[in-house]
Amino acid sequence: MIFRSNLLRKLMVGLLSSSLLLGAPVSLAQNAPQKESTKQGAKQNTKQSNNQQAAKKKPAPKNQKQVRTSTTRAKSAKAPDEKRPSFAAAMGLRGNQDELNLKSSVALIVDRHTHEVLFEKNAHAALPIASITKLMTSLVVLEAELPLDETIVISQADVNAYPGRTRSRVTQGAKMTREQAMLLSLMSSENRVSQALGRNFPGGLPAFVEAMNAKAKLLGMSQSKFADPTGLSSENVSSPEDLTRLVEAAYQHKVIRDFSIKPDYSIMIANREQKFVNTNRLVRASDMDIGLQKTGYISAAGRCLVMQAKVVGRDVVMVFLDSVGKQSRFADAVRVREWLESNPNPESIRKL
Repeated sequence: MIFRSNLLRKLMVGLLSSSLLLGAPVSLAQNAPQKESTKQGAKQNTKQSNNQQAAKKKPAPKNQKQVRTSTTRAKSAKAPDEKRPSFAAAMGLRGNQDELNLKSSVALIVDRHTHEVLFEKNAHAALPIASITKLMTSLVVLEAELPLDETIVISQADVNAYPGRTRSRVTQGAKMTREQAMLLSLMSSENRVSQALGRNFPGGLPAFVEAMNAKAKLLGMSQSKFADPTGLSSENVSSPEDLTRLVEAAYQHKVIRDFSIKPDYSIMIANREQKFVNTNRLVRASDMDIGLQKTGYISAAGRCLVMQAKVVGRDVVMVFLDSVGKQSRFADAVRVREWLESNPNPESIRKL
């Protein structure tokens, strides 16, 4: 009995051990595919990641063209005035031929004393006159008998009068006498000082412009109108005949004569000496016997020039408007001088 009990106990222990041993492989076999799947997935993810990195690092084929890109900055837009054609061009006055082959669309040559017209070209046209306006500016200042030694200060309003239209070394806060301001206005055509001359007039700019138009009417300048003291406005308009009257009135003042033909002038601005030169190269070159002159330019007016000069002993007034090219108005003046030198007594066309 004892033997059988022991035998049964051994058999039961053996069966229990076998069942435990057989159960373990089943559990491992069930978990094995999951781990293998995880490993395969990890391998695939790693492979894909490596492929992506390799694709990023893969250089472009040697024969493939590489396209370079560049950024082009747009050029700053021109001021509206610079885009517009001149009034003379719009009126069809440019390109008209004449016997002197002048490059100016409009011209008038007059004997200062007899008022005989010696030469004319489109002389009845009323056009913008640009900085020739400054002759009237100086005329009004002088005849108002304002103190020439009074200090004028360039203000922000003078600087901003025509934004983007002017360049100047005369900065805000610059100080000078009214006389110096007139000199820079006539000689080097400084717009800011011309604006300041009008602003410092009794009653300010409106009163100054009113005085300019009143003086024009008094001089018989029936085709003329003034809108500002600089000439930057295209509303400053006159005709060649009217301009001969303005030149004659301005010539009566020695200050205007002397300032307009001064070759250069130096003045202290912002604690620095600044040298300004005459805008008329004929004055700087002493190429002609000039008694008074004034240049002008805005795109609406083209290149302009008025002069009183002595040629073969004869005082003549020259008016050139809408001249094409920076130097052509001066070349036209030389052409007229040479024409008069070769023909001292041209037949009078008419009298003003």
